[in-house]
Amino acid sequence: MDQRPDLCLASIPHGLPLGPGWVQGVPTSEVVFPFDGSVVAHAPVGLVEHAQRALGAGAAATSTVGRLTSKVRREILLDVHEALRSRADELVALLVAETGKVRRDCEMEVSRTLVTWSAAAEEIAHIHGETVPLDLQSSGAGMYGFWTRRPIGLVVGITGFNAPLLLASHKIAPSLAAGCPVICKPAPATPLTTLWLAALVREAATAHGAPPEIIQVVTGDAEVGRHLVTDPRVAAVSFTGSDAVGHQIARDAAPRKTLLELGSNAALIVDAEADPARAAEAVVRGGYYFNGQACIAVQRVVVCEAVREAFLAELTPRVEALRVGDPRDPATDVAPLIDAAATERTLRWVAEAERLGAQILHGGRATAGAVEPTVLLDVPESAQAWGEEIFAPVIGVRSVPDLDAALEMVNRSRYGLHASIFTRSLTNAFRAIDELEVGGVVVNEVPGFRSDIMPYGGVKDSGIGREGPRFAIEELTVTRMAIIRPD
Repeated sequence: MDQRPDLCLASIPHGLPLGPGWVQGVPTSEVVFPFDGSVVAHAPVGLVEHAQRALGAGAAATSTVGRLTSKVRREILLDVHEALRSRADELVALLVAETGKVRRDCEMEVSRTLVTWSAAAEEIAHIHGETVPLDLQSSGAGMYGFWTRRPIGLVVGITGFNAPLLLASHKIAPSLAAGCPVICKPAPATPLTTLWLAALVREAATAHGAPPEIIQVVTGDAEVGRHLVTDPRVAAVSFTGSDAVGHQIARDAAPRKTLLELGSNAALIVDAEADPARAAEAVVRGGYYFNGQACIAVQRVVVCEAVREAFLAELTPRVEALRVGDPRDPATDVAPLIDAAATERTLRWVAEAERLGAQILHGGRATAGAVEPTVLLDVPESAQAWGEEIFAPVIGVRSVPDLDAALEMVNRSRYGLHASIFTRSLTNAFRAIDELEVGGVVVNEVPGFRSDIMPYGGVKDSGIGREGPRFAIEELTVTRMAIIRPD
């Protein structure tokens, strides 16, 4: 794999990890550093024929992987955790190069990845069933019943570009813990860390007598993805990405199981009982990490009128203090988006919001190829920057008379992943928990807070199913009932 000399990618074999080995002679394309467009590496680009090869190998390995003992599966996952931990600095450097995220965000991604693998390993001890009292019905007198959880079968995991190592881990680690072989398809712009992860998993698997086909990676375009999700040999598809693509995958994959972690436009409510300074600090911290390219980054801020002016007075200087620049510089807060198309779209949406009546309090332009941290005030609900997922360092602020109006405004969105409320009222906090139509409500923290062991997922157009090792393992196993009448 041709690579930039300041990155060590020697651990990644050439080609694609398909079947028992790495397939050579695969076409390649450039992976570029979003900050300056320099070439990071030439990565393999899979074709439909590679997808078909992976499907055949994965289907053939399903029974073998499903019979691996709990001990073997646990040891594989712990070995991967240790391998990732020992290469953490290299992985951070690679994430910075292929995603363009600032270094501290990439360090956080590696740290969260380690938690994901260790938690998945420990959950293997809890994959069990229970007995069923069949004699509650007279027909079941003298009979015994119990159910167990069995691997669902071959899994396809498709990930987004914004956190390639973490998102791939949330597909791969629970699949292996459940006893399922997995085919992972990373985003075309960021395949390198997933390929590296696959190499580590294969090394650990073979060391414990498991087939390398336990994990395969197929890169490529949407047609490659379509072949993966429509194949009848696939038992489940787990996808992280846009709502439009996720909804199409659900249609294409039916009747196979789909787990969809889709888009959002996360809202943060500043209640009349909130501390404006604390809320403003959270909006800045939660709105611009990952360069705003996170599905639960703060996008909509709904402020009760009583604290509007105090909140804005705290927010503006904090945004003005953010630094835009090279993601390799520890002082940088916001760096360029993944590509020029994302930057151009963001600026169009900001301009549209301004035409519709929004006021640009800060930003709204591109500086050295990066969208400046932007704050839009009084954004009309008809603007795309309010109603759709902007996936950029842009937040919109609207004020409402009271909490009733704030809850109603948040719930008018077609999305429902995470939302948060800042308040010093326990009553208002529980109202938000009870009434907000989202998969997770966060009180006095950013909606982007995520512990990788908790259930994570959305409602409405934000998807279906839950991630987090315990909950993903449940999704990737099926119950099998055993009914016994003794002779």
